[in-house]
Amino acid sequence: MSYEKRLSMLVMLDIMIIWFSIMTSYVLRFDGQIPSSTLTQAMLYGVISSIVCFLTMRYFKLYNRVWQYASVHEIVAIFKSVTIGVIISYALVYLFTLQRVPLSVMLRNYETLMLMIGGSRFAWRIVRDRFFLKPRETKKHALIYGAGDCGAMIAKEMLNQPDAELYPIAFIDDDKTKHKQRIHDLPVIGSRKNISDLVHKMNIHEIVIAIPSLSKKEIAEIIEVCKSTKAKLKIIPRLNDLINGKVTVKEIREVEVEDLLGRDPIKVDLEGIANYVENKMVLITGAGGSIGSELCRQIAPFHPKCLLLLGHGENSIYNIEMELRRKYPALPIETVIADIQDRERINEVFQTFRPEVVFHAAAHKHVPLMERNPAEAIKNNVFGTKNVAEAADRFESERFVLISTDKAVNPTSIMGTTKRIAEMIVQTLDKTSKTKFVAVRFGNVLGSRGSVIPYFKQQIALGGPVTVTHPDMIRYFMTIPEAVQLVIQAGTLAQGGEVFILDMGEPVRIVQLAEDLIRLSGFEPYEDIEIEFSGIRPGEKLFEELLTDEEGIGSTKHDRIFIGKPTFVNQSQLEFELKKLERVLIEDRAMIREYLKSMVPSYLNVS
Repeated sequence: MSYEKRLSMLVMLDIMIIWFSIMTSYVLRFDGQIPSSTLTQAMLYGVISSIVCFLTMRYFKLYNRVWQYASVHEIVAIFKSVTIGVIISYALVYLFTLQRVPLSVMLRNYETLMLMIGGSRFAWRIVRDRFFLKPRETKKHALIYGAGDCGAMIAKEMLNQPDAELYPIAFIDDDKTKHKQRIHDLPVIGSRKNISDLVHKMNIHEIVIAIPSLSKKEIAEIIEVCKSTKAKLKIIPRLNDLINGKVTVKEIREVEVEDLLGRDPIKVDLEGIANYVENKMVLITGAGGSIGSELCRQIAPFHPKCLLLLGHGENSIYNIEMELRRKYPALPIETVIADIQDRERINEVFQTFRPEVVFHAAAHKHVPLMERNPAEAIKNNVFGTKNVAEAADRFESERFVLISTDKAVNPTSIMGTTKRIAEMIVQTLDKTSKTKFVAVRFGNVLGSRGSVIPYFKQQIALGGPVTVTHPDMIRYFMTIPEAVQLVIQAGTLAQGGEVFILDMGEPVRIVQLAEDLIRLSGFEPYEDIEIEFSGIRPGEKLFEELLTDEEGIGSTKHDRIFIGKPTFVNQSQLEFELKKLERVLIEDRAMIREYLKSMVPSYLNVS
């Protein structure tokens, strides 16, 4: 229906209500017989009221509101328009006739107008809610955790949206003062300790955590309680992730494994980071990868002079370039397609752009693949790193940050061993270079390419089974943004030659991770989705370490970053061994593992 037709219908309805209200008020005042002397006054009162009330309703925008979503604001608008309209009409009748409208008529007219005009508006919402909204029997039952403002808004959205798949059944809240109260006619029926019983008794399909102000630790604790049920978990994003505090059903997201880690946001020294990145030429190798692209995203706001995105894959570099140009249109960006194994090309890049800060994230990281392709791991992770690091030294970059891995400690894989040699290369260069060379070592990151999480999710989506290599397999996990924030922060602490170790939190059993993912997906492990153990793959070990025996550990001024004491590496000896390694790649690849063992004595070849 067009606005003009809708306006005409509402105006006609309101005029009818006004005349009905006034005439019935006079009839009741005079016991059914309005005196002829008073009839003229009643007619004038009706005309004036029709005009004045129409104007006050237009002023308070009663004809511009969508009444199917009517709430307290609409009630207030009706109250103001009717009250002001009746008072002005009463006064104008007196001015024109010098006779007062009987007070009982005015009061009865006021009451009737409030009831009928308000009732006519809210009737559509009542009819819509009862007859047009999707019946609750066809929707999934939702239990809302949090009976505050956010929870109330979410419940209202669910109740009002015809296409919403969830129907709120009740609230739970740890604040006992809210228990036994009702919000949108839904009861607040307990706290987190009642979740298991309530899910079973009320046939709850999904639990929505609707307290966006909770810390990550508190969220993790709540999720731990909810995991004991078969209900699927959803969560409202944190307040700073919502636009102007707006909360709708669309902002509800699935609970992710990241929420289970329970780590609070990282404290970042913004001034320290700006001091070494702002107005500097910053090069990021592997800029299209998981870590490299996040480095780009987090460095961009610090106003580098230019951001150099170097990568071997054109599609991934194009994607991150387009994303950055969209978000930071004023940021100078240069894209460089290059292979770090090409020494001449890397020197050309450094000579052309003279990067002052280098983040070296380019590497082959997939452990089983590198076990089957050891020569490629060496060419990329060892000699590729050597090319970039030596170019940084030659062209006098200020800082060089190597992204390393916990798999470099007492390595059992080709990948880990090559990353340990990469650390040795930058440590030896630091002794003679003007450039500050450092390495940052951390464990697995959630959501990276080749990460176990997307693989598990894919298996769950296919109905299982979920494959885990070993029931005792343990890994450290960190989100990509967490890891990158700490990598950038470590750059502020660099004096040269250090290996920084990031606090990865508590280690996680992989089988526990698989079980949690299955539960978060609304299934029961070993019942709905099986977990199978496939055996440890080549190059893997049951647990990772963050430090070698020789390094020890020291603290820094940041509580999430530690420092491994630099180990002595003879530069001339390392150069000699690297040249021999080059010859091994050319002449006798069958000896690769044995020669790596001679370079990294802690390497335990388990293949």
